[in-house]
Amino acid sequence: MTEVKILVRQTTTPQGSGWQVCLDQHAVSFRSEAEARQFVSVLETRLKAPHPLPDTARRIAS
Repeated sequence: MTEVKILVRQTTTPQGSGWQVCLDQHAVSFRSEAEARQFVSVLETRLKAPHPLPDTARRIAS
């Protein structure tokens, strides 16, 4: 299993400052650091959760 690299960084634009969560090469923008960190917390919980294989994959693996 490959690990997703998650980075939280502050950004500055002509409209003001904000925050981004970078997932490998994808970025999601947020208005505050708290919103960005909450997103990361939920994301990490979901990534660490057990993920059962679909029935067809289980039959092939058996």
